[in-house]
Amino acid sequence: MISYEFPLNERVRTLLRLEDLYSKMAYFTEKASTDDHHAALAALFEILEVAGRADLKSDLLQELERQKRLLATLHNNPGISEEALDKVLGEIEGASTKLFGMSGKIGQHLRENEWLMGIKQRACIPGGTCEFDLPSYHYWLHQDANLRRNYLKDWLAPMLPISDALGIMLKLLRESGKMHHFVARQGSFQQMQGGRVAQLLRINLDSALQCIPEVSANKYVLNIRFVAANYAAKSTLYDQDVEFDLTFCTL
Repeated sequence: MISYEFPLNERVRTLLRLEDLYSKMAYFTEKASTDDHHAALAALFEILEVAGRADLKSDLLQELERQKRLLATLHNNPGISEEALDKVLGEIEGASTKLFGMSGKIGQHLRENEWLMGIKQRACIPGGTCEFDLPSYHYWLHQDANLRRNYLKDWLAPMLPISDALGIMLKLLRESGKMHHFVARQGSFQQMQGGRVAQLLRINLDSALQCIPEVSANKYVLNIRFVAANYAAKSTLYDQDVEFDLTFCTL
């Protein structure tokens, strides 16, 4: 199976982008080659750009507090494991505390580093980080891999509370929905929403199917069309029936 996620508002879209970037940075940081650590630094710069929204921290704090209040009402519910509930509430409390403890603008420590900002500026130019453009960066890339790794971890550390908070939010969001099985007749599927608005749609389908879902949705109707996986020509509708699983996720 292959899974696709489609955010239906800007906040969830931002969280998914950041989740992907934090994951990439963690992956490349643990590697040892200069190319891997260059990719890690590029991911760090992208995290800085995406997380730089002035309201991201307050949005996360407000949503974590709201989820904490909602989950706290489930205490003494016979259908809920108290141990599991307390664990989730503890994770939310811990993430909120770390997030609240962040001072200043997100990534300000990076913006104040002239060396890093010089690399970031050149990285926007195709081929702009060649050794003749940035000899000091070339020198850094040829230091010991463990030294570079420690620098990367130190630069990321002040922004990890954002990663912890969004990880909890996306976990709760993904687990909020119930999966349903549908068939898109000749590649097209439509469902009336009845005023229901999801924040995230998850689509699972057989990876052997040579098609890709495209989604458009509002509070009235959901449209999914499956297009043929053609990498050379104009996209065309996949004109066969497609079985897929669909999950509406809403906090």
